[in-house]
Amino acid sequence: MKEKFNPELVKCIDLSFEGKGVTKTSYGVCFVDGLFPGEEAYIEIQYRRAGNLFGKVTSLVKKSPHRIQPLCGVCSACGGCQFQQLDYDAQLEYKTKKVKEALERNKIKGIEVLPCLGMEENPYNYRNKIQVPLGLNKHGKIISGFYRANTHEIIAIDECFIEDVRAKSIVKNVKQLMKEFRYSPYNEDTGEGLIKHLIIRTSYHYKQIMLTIVTAYDEFKGRNNFVKALKERCPEITTIVQNINKRRTNVILGEKERILYGTGHIKDSILGVDFIISSKSFFQVNPIQVEVLYKKAIEFAELKETDDVFDAYCGTGTIGLIAAKQAKSVLGVEIVGDAIKNAKNNAEINRISNSSFIVGDAGKVIEDLANNNKRFDVVFVDPPRKGLDEKFINTLLKIKPERIVYVSCEPETLARDLAILNKSYVVKKVQPVDMFPMTYHVETVVGLYRK
Repeated sequence: MKEKFNPELVKCIDLSFEGKGVTKTSYGVCFVDGLFPGEEAYIEIQYRRAGNLFGKVTSLVKKSPHRIQPLCGVCSACGGCQFQQLDYDAQLEYKTKKVKEALERNKIKGIEVLPCLGMEENPYNYRNKIQVPLGLNKHGKIISGFYRANTHEIIAIDECFIEDVRAKSIVKNVKQLMKEFRYSPYNEDTGEGLIKHLIIRTSYHYKQIMLTIVTAYDEFKGRNNFVKALKERCPEITTIVQNINKRRTNVILGEKERILYGTGHIKDSILGVDFIISSKSFFQVNPIQVEVLYKKAIEFAELKETDDVFDAYCGTGTIGLIAAKQAKSVLGVEIVGDAIKNAKNNAEINRISNSSFIVGDAGKVIEDLANNNKRFDVVFVDPPRKGLDEKFINTLLKIKPERIVYVSCEPETLARDLAILNKSYVVKKVQPVDMFPMTYHVETVVGLYRK
């Protein structure tokens, strides 16, 4: 039987690590989207999950001085943004505080967390990768947008204010052509329909755009004419890729691809180093802030021409290739084979000869190298959200490089790992960077120096 709750008037006392307003109700602590510290509101508790209550605002009684009018009319329903109603300075303060509190919970004290570095000009329209699901509304019209938080219900959106502005017209034209060519969007419930997702990747430094059309099956009638018509309407698109995903799964991309137009990739640049981006390549989504992030990482590394560098979780070689300009050598390791192919290609196109990249588990590779008396002066780590594994940390403590630069997308696992590394390293510099304005996410760069 579904639990029932009465509406309550509450006061927001804080923001959670997911950017939700923290309130106290007669039923316990409740997390509420779009409610900010100091605000009072009537809320409706919607559900209990893992012992926690979650609710929504039904009526706002007292507003925060930091509340602003959002650009997007559906930001409270869409799962893409959490902070469009919060002014940008307050967003940055929240992200700085989030990192500080994560460190304090892990008993890392006396370390200055620098103010979060935000976008200096426009904190909107920054995303260079846009993933758009397609569907039909109740009137049979093709819609595109984002999934409502924790659901697969599409919230129809004609313009997203955190995406590259060039995406809007491309999505609009694809939907118009789908109607003309009688292509149906994929229906998750029935398994019928052709087009599942559109993925648009834009280059910041070059006039290049890639469109990936994810389809439920391989061959479809009129494909060549569809591509020709799309090129005519959107000449700014420089390459079109068809990705075939026949599985009924939450995973967006399938294994098989076909280049329908152009080279199948685009090129972009970070701090003067060019990178090839394919449909499956990982590449930071904020091309302006990634330069801020990597500048800090290189600064904290204090690189010298005699340094041997280990780049763990190297992806397509971004940090390693930038560091190679100032170091003796760079070895990058990544478990994803396609990423290593891209890294080698990126080294070649930039004529960087003092770098090498291998496929493997970073922890095992560095352990094997340590057992063969190989040492590194600097180690860069940029792990996934789960942070570093125990074997990798133990090996770092064993080989003791002079400097470690930790780039993290998750303050909690960062703090957990720093608490262990703190045995042999001094944590001197902690710099949050806002890679994802209007959301609760924050990147952090930390400089660790051997005691």
